[in-house]
Amino acid sequence: MIEILSPSEVEAARPAGRFVGETLRHLRERTRVGTNLLEIDEWAAQRIEDVGAVSCYVDYAPSFGSGPFGHVICTSVNDAVLHGLPHDYALRAGDLLTLDFAVSIDGWVADAAITFSVGQPATPDEQRMIDASEKALAAAISRARAGNRVGDLSHAIGKTLKRAGFRVNTQFGGHGVGSTMHQDPHIANDGRPGKGTVLRPGMLLAIEPWVMADTDELVVDDDGWTLRSATGARTCHVEHTVAITSGDPIVLTRVD
Repeated sequence: MIEILSPSEVEAARPAGRFVGETLRHLRERTRVGTNLLEIDEWAAQRIEDVGAVSCYVDYAPSFGSGPFGHVICTSVNDAVLHGLPHDYALRAGDLLTLDFAVSIDGWVADAAITFSVGQPATPDEQRMIDASEKALAAAISRARAGNRVGDLSHAIGKTLKRAGFRVNTQFGGHGVGSTMHQDPHIANDGRPGKGTVLRPGMLLAIEPWVMADTDELVVDDDGWTLRSATGARTCHVEHTVAITSGDPIVLTRVD
């Protein structure tokens, strides 16, 4: 299913995007060496309760997970790249942490992710990986215009990541959002320009490049959810929710 929102519905989706972006910024600022992943989940849950939002994750039970997820945020550390299940782990200096967060407010969903180093700057190699992921996201967003196709976004991501020397996995990627979290179209992180679904005003897309330092192969953690690099290499995942309009795309989850 692909939902096409009216202009008024796109406006109604802005609070969800703003809340997701602000929450990720708040959690990043609050996270320190020694912060437990379960604390981050609790902080996010409290913010959800405070504004009357609805978690998209806590009851989520897709075929690829060992669900229901049971938490409100994904916390992926170091070699974990996607769907990191919060657990009793105190963050250490230099850990790479990805936070992936999605909620519904007034019936509309927003979804975003950030990756950052805890307690100290990322190493040069880690920062290069983060920079490449963010450039890939920006490249895709720049092509998120009515009349373009999903393949144009996928190609922009893959081209950027591969130019930076990274391999690209296409098993998991971006997706449509709207009144539910995961909708069509699937937005692979590599693809052919000019192919796939035509973008139309009113589509909401969660665009999410992710990369692993030296591999494109995933393994599933014993928890049944967390996806890790097959080599134990460090990883990065960034994401924004974007509204397609008749003009420039609107990045709903960006907080300036």
